[in-house]
Amino acid sequence: MWHPDCGWAGSGWWWVMMVFMAIFWIAVIGGVIWLIVWLANRTRTATGGGRESPLDILKRRYASGEISREEYERMKEELS
Repeated sequence: MWHPDCGWAGSGWWWVMMVFMAIFWIAVIGGVIWLIVWLANRTRTATGGGRESPLDILKRRYASGEISREEYERMKEELS
């Protein structure tokens, strides 16, 4: 019930406001964390964090038939 001296907060609705305030702050903090993670992943991808290593490129070239086994072995030895 609403009381003229206390308003809605004095009538027992304070716990509802507390729950909504907690939900609001959880959403804000979660949004900030999500934004930071998203920006970090985007930056890492843009700067080449997901690039293939030279050995991976060599394996891919051998698997696709671009180079022979002898060339693969020689280049692998040079990379090691």
